[in-house]
Amino acid sequence: MRGEKEMMELILHTAREDVRIRAAYMGGSRCNPQAPRDIFQDYDIAYVVEETESFQRDPHWIDRFGERLYMQYPEDSSYYPSDKENCYGWLIQFQDGNRLDLHVQTLKCSLQDFEEDSLCTVLLDKDGILPKKGRGDDTAFWVSRPSQAQFSDVCNEFWWGLNSLQKALWREEIPYAQWVLNEILRDELLMLLSWKIGIKTDFSCSIGKAGKYMSRWLTKEEYSRFLDTYCAGNGEIMWETVEQMCLFFDETARETAKALGFSYNAQEASASFGLFRRVRKLPKNATEIC
Repeated sequence: MRGEKEMMELILHTAREDVRIRAAYMGGSRCNPQAPRDIFQDYDIAYVVEETESFQRDPHWIDRFGERLYMQYPEDSSYYPSDKENCYGWLIQFQDGNRLDLHVQTLKCSLQDFEEDSLCTVLLDKDGILPKKGRGDDTAFWVSRPSQAQFSDVCNEFWWGLNSLQKALWREEIPYAQWVLNEILRDELLMLLSWKIGIKTDFSCSIGKAGKYMSRWLTKEEYSRFLDTYCAGNGEIMWETVEQMCLFFDETARETAKALGFSYNAQEASASFGLFRRVRKLPKNATEIC
């Protein structure tokens, strides 16, 4: 497996030698001092160019970067919206284990990256066209202090989402129940836990995508309870998992509200959770809920 020094020399040599490339910068975890270093870190590279068409026309242009195992052309995919004239890329998994996410972009597109992502780090700038403000830190992704309205909305969305989940579980519609659990309730629990972590750190940290760094700040018990909210596709196990998730959410919401000086609608939580427990006990031939 080629090391970081060899990969970066190849990336920079290509940028220096190709007259079409006017600047180069890197983003992602390799620019973040808070991110763990390991063999799976990608090289997220953007080359600043005046046009992307000549790169698109030459399918062998990327051969210089090494032997490929497989790859993706995101801008050619129907899954993603694209503006090929301003941004075109190759997501490459190499035979040696390295991965390169490479894009050629116009200056307009690149400046937007610098505006939105504080991790952007300039590698080469032939014409002095890139901003000097790329800080190479993750401040743009820090947990933000919520308002009372945001806190209340997250709690309301969780307890209202529980209504859809309990119906799906009672009907034994497990795929839909899993969707509600993981796309609605989990998002709200994750947001709530991020605020709890923000309180501990004075809102000066990032919990990472999907909360992947949360274990750094949660206690072992808290993190274990969060992981226990993931479950297999078994109806009875899901009922119990969701019940424990609700208890965890309610406890965390009360703690967070107290720490931030917010009000928490405990009546709403009690009503929603109470209905969930009643529905859980309903026989399959029930003709009414209450």
